[in-house]
Amino acid sequence: MALCYRAGAVLSRRLKGAAGQWTLPFARRIASCIDPSVGLSEEQTEFQKVALDFAAKEMAPHMALWDEKEIFPVETMRKAAQLGFGGIYTQTDVGGSGLSRLDTSIIFEALSTGCVSTTAYMSIHNMCVWMIDTFGNEEQRHRFCPSLCSMDKFASYCLTEPGSGSDAASLLTSAKRDGDCYVLNGSKAFISGGGDTDVYVVMCRTGGSGARGISCLVVEKGTPGLSFGKKEKKVGWNSQPTRAVIFEDCVVPVKNRLGVEGQGFSIAMKGLNGGRINIASCSLGAAHASVLLTRDHLAVRKQFGEPLAHNQYLQFKLADMATRLVTSRLIVRHAADALQNGTGDAATLCAMAKLFATDECFKICNQALQMHGGYGYLKDYAVQQFVRDIRVHQILEGTNEVMRMIVARSILQE
Repeated sequence: MALCYRAGAVLSRRLKGAAGQWTLPFARRIASCIDPSVGLSEEQTEFQKVALDFAAKEMAPHMALWDEKEIFPVETMRKAAQLGFGGIYTQTDVGGSGLSRLDTSIIFEALSTGCVSTTAYMSIHNMCVWMIDTFGNEEQRHRFCPSLCSMDKFASYCLTEPGSGSDAASLLTSAKRDGDCYVLNGSKAFISGGGDTDVYVVMCRTGGSGARGISCLVVEKGTPGLSFGKKEKKVGWNSQPTRAVIFEDCVVPVKNRLGVEGQGFSIAMKGLNGGRINIASCSLGAAHASVLLTRDHLAVRKQFGEPLAHNQYLQFKLADMATRLVTSRLIVRHAADALQNGTGDAATLCAMAKLFATDECFKICNQALQMHGGYGYLKDYAVQQFVRDIRVHQILEGTNEVMRMIVARSILQE
């Protein structure tokens, strides 16, 4: 969270502790009704505290600069990996933390209070590592996962193409078998980390049309025929680069294929179920921070001779924001549990959680900006960056329109 930002002269002074360390201004008091630690086990509360502390000290002071200068904070993420955040739900034998999907959601929500954009990239990286860990053979797991869990190397997920976004099964990037190799041709669009990362988990067509013709290959940076487009200029998510990933007679060994031929679309979708929980969790962190920043702003900002906090209309708006936050958190955590337990409705619940939480959390952040008045529109204030960074959460990992399709299809098939 850009808590290093000015939130009015009074709030700005609150952001520094006695030792000069940046601290969360709301650490002093969080109303129990919105406390994200409610209902957690002692162990989960400790995970959360570690992540919140890291967010406050290592991310929040730099959030604005990373956004303005479009800095990919590699060293900060490697520090996070030392805490186990590079492979949160990856198995321990390859360097992961072996935690649950609920634990992961709790951690990403906490980290996002420090910087949504950086945490969102870390969530994508974690998804890629899990895919290799889950669908790779033992040789692949031990070859790729340890350096990814430590974040000595970084990963990118390559599904979307210029002509296939929501209709992912229509992708055209081809992989033609040639002996012990595949020859890739095609391109991927909007790839987080593209050009700066080391490992690309690529969905490509090895067979006929449709989902059953898609396979999954791991392509390493430096492979001949692999190149990248220009760095995209984005509204938010500026602490992570986004580029097209281009394959021109790119030769990849067959030993880099995850699973069997034709399994790629299933791998991609299973990865996205968790990815949807992860990105919803990032929205929760932004929304939680925005509620608390708004609360503090209302307490210190005066108009018509009294604090804005005395205005009943604004009280009602704050209550609506808090209610949206808690209900969003509940559905995300419910879906995370369902995914962990492998329930039959897990994929649908993940879609519901992503749809509801990203929509509602954007409303929270946008309302927070509105309640800051003109100050909220200044880049000195954190709320505008939260608005910019989480807007894309309603689009990626499957648009929220597609999430509605998944939910409706599930209901109508029963």
